Amino acid sequence: MMHTRRVSVLLLLLQTLAFVFARRGVKNVLLIVADDLRASLGCYGDHVVKSPNVDQLASQSQVFVNAYAQQAVCAPSRTSMLTSRRPDTTRLYDFKSYWRVHSGNYTTLPQYFKSRGYFTMSVGKVFHPGIASNHSDDYPYSWSVPAFHPASFKYEKKKMCKGEDGKLHANLLCAVNVTEQPGGTLPDLESADEAVRLLKSRVSAHDPFFLAVGFHKPHIPFRIPQEYLSLYPIEQMRLAPDPDVPKHLPPVAYNPWTDVRKRDDVQKLNISFPYGPIPKDFQLRIRQHYYAAVSYMDAQVGRLLSALDELGLAENTVVVFTSDHGWSLGEHGEWAKYSNFDVTTRVPLVIFVPGITTHSDSTFPFLDVSTKQEHNFKNGKVIQNMVELVDVFPTVAHMAGLAAPPTCPPVSFQEELCTEGRNLAYTFRSRERVNEEAVSFSQYPRPADAPQVNSDLPDLKDIKVMGYSLRCWDYRYTLWLGFNPKTFQVNVSDIHAGELYMMADDPGEDNNVYDDSVHSIVMTKKSGLPPTVALQMRMKLQLLYFTAGMKTNSGKPR
Repeated sequence: MMHTRRVSVLLLLLQTLAFVFARRGVKNVLLIVADDLRASLGCYGDHVVKSPNVDQLASQSQVFVNAYAQQAVCAPSRTSMLTSRRPDTTRLYDFKSYWRVHSGNYTTLPQYFKSRGYFTMSVGKVFHPGIASNHSDDYPYSWSVPAFHPASFKYEKKKMCKGEDGKLHANLLCAVNVTEQPGGTLPDLESADEAVRLLKSRVSAHDPFFLAVGFHKPHIPFRIPQEYLSLYPIEQMRLAPDPDVPKHLPPVAYNPWTDVRKRDDVQKLNISFPYGPIPKDFQLRIRQHYYAAVSYMDAQVGRLLSALDELGLAENTVVVFTSDHGWSLGEHGEWAKYSNFDVTTRVPLVIFVPGITTHSDSTFPFLDVSTKQEHNFKNGKVIQNMVELVDVFPTVAHMAGLAAPPTCPPVSFQEELCTEGRNLAYTFRSRERVNEEAVSFSQYPRPADAPQVNSDLPDLKDIKVMGYSLRCWDYRYTLWLGFNPKTFQVNVSDIHAGELYMMADDPGEDNNVYDDSVHSIVMTKKSGLPPTVALQMRMKLQLLYFTAGMKTNSGKPR
């Protein structure tokens, strides 16, 4: 009897040791996702914004300066990033389907960590709520406990903004006195509180954690604490450098920002549809409120990071900061997202890995932007090559100590666990070599060739055209192709429009040089490719083909 008991104790000890050794090298993960945040951060070279807490994180992290979303709208982008599958695989282009029943039962990033023994938690807007995540934020597949949503978010679209008439309105510009709001709080304040509470609950836990925190700002309406406006005096604000609709922009490429038009204060402006423009004084106020919303969001990130630091968790936690997509601030006469331009597809991507991106004790003291103290941070390491949000899943898994998922086959609807992205782990351990052939790939659907009321966010059944956009060092190349929403098939022979921007001379993408001669070359190259060639490769080959003869020795088009 005693011998049997000793054997049992020994087996239990061996199991415990095996568990400890298996856990050695495994790190916690804190994933922070902002909403509608373009690369308007100090660590991305924006000299207007005040974002000291994210900049401080970047100073101890690897910063990917050319990271791109796969579709510039919330639900498709978040689903794409969290499954590491492109929208043509998730078949989610709007907000009205759940990928597990609509396309395939794909394993998500948090689900993968959960299956490896992690305790997974969601706070705020991580998955897009509603049908797109099965009205449950994909619980219980992805999360160990039900997701937390701030109670005050239910007021976000209601009449909460005090106008000049003293009455409450559903405005775009909505700086408020927080003490006068229901519950005396706002959604991101609640989310930060809950995230800090969850971090405290994991200090003594034996299993590692994966905590995802989704902040709602700077998404509209700009319902933010009014004190953040003082950081951006209106007399110091400037218009976008290219506030007019480009002459050669195909109508199908333009998004008419209908969600902005619906707000009470914007409706009063009586702006003509679809090309506006918004009066210049109101444009300045939009830009002021957007930047203020970024600083407000940055403060919540600071609260979260300082708690991670104070609790002693920073030394063993991978921190990822990113956004679902960008937002136009008047560039090309556009506002909101819903396009393939850089301002809407480019996102911040900052990854902190203790012991790798920094070799000293990492500290993240909270930086109060209201003190107006100047903070000068230098990014820890910068990666210039093009990367994508589908790369986040395999990269974070690897850097946290797990195996990255295998690469997906060309057709992967039946594959539960695989990635359509790339594992970027190698970039953390070696000096970057510029790869001019590295590309990012985004897309956006349209219901018609000309702007109409549902152009920004068409339902699946109404999609007639799909804009596929390839971004590399020198060019952004976009083709608008016929699309069948019933079969999810794109017709590569049905070209509705094209765009080609020379990024060295035209970083704002204001001069579309796609013309009849380029179109002729595209059609010729198209006919020479087998139908089995994937669309991404097809566009890359076309781009290489017709740009090979476009440059002189100076690198400028002839």
